[in-house]
Amino acid sequence: MTGGRALVLGGGGVTGIAWETGLLHGLAERGIDLAAADLLVGTSAGSVVATQLAGGVAPDELYASQLLPPDGELPARLTGWMIARYALSHALPGSGAVKRARLGRAALRASTPSEESRRAVFESRLSTREWPERALKVTAVDTADGRFVAFDRDSGVPLVDAVASSCAVPLVWPPVTIGGRRYMDGGMRSVANVDLAAGCERVVVVAPLTRAMSKAATPQAQAERLGVPSIVLSPDAAALAAIGKNLLDPARRRPAAEAGYAQAESVAEAVRAVWAG
Repeated sequence: MTGGRALVLGGGGVTGIAWETGLLHGLAERGIDLAAADLLVGTSAGSVVATQLAGGVAPDELYASQLLPPDGELPARLTGWMIARYALSHALPGSGAVKRARLGRAALRASTPSEESRRAVFESRLSTREWPERALKVTAVDTADGRFVAFDRDSGVPLVDAVASSCAVPLVWPPVTIGGRRYMDGGMRSVANVDLAAGCERVVVVAPLTRAMSKAATPQAQAERLGVPSIVLSPDAAALAAIGKNLLDPARRRPAAEAGYAQAESVAEAVRAVWAG
């Protein structure tokens, strides 16, 4: 995309969705409408928020939904073994794609809930089943060869499947079948994939997670390489405490959303300087 403003939303589990929506709502109340971006890029949790915004759901409505009790939502957890498996996949030799494919093979062997049950979650979570007219990119990784993809409305992929694949955390949730191939979490390439905003004139990155296997892959480093006015927003100390240690626990959704809403006050002017110019 050439010109315009981009909003990049990174991964971070169900608490990441909550914190992002709280922050976006708080900024919107201060006259900073990030939902008006010309391009929305969503990775993992961020793909859910980006899709909702692109479909016309207002930040205040998204925020209100995060304050509801998490009835029927089962918590999950990234165990120490899973994290060690991630690290091992990246530590062994090979290109980035080779390392991701190594993890993809482990994801295909893992014992997880069914694809059908996970797809039903996203069918109920998303307000629309059709790709919006606005520019939206949803990231995922091919488990077979580690290839990184950015699905959009021209990809011929159902929107629900694209978002479900972007959120398919390896070893926790099942990879998603699209066109005979299996796809997993786009965050396995980068927690935010900020480089997809290349060509835009102003970029705001909302990243619940900022760590990466290399400094070059961090949201901050990716944003700096764009060479345009940008800002990377991540949880402050209060938000990190509200989110807790388990990013996949629905019980932490409300406090995470409220922390994001509160944090908006402290970052509003810095965001405005980038967004408004």
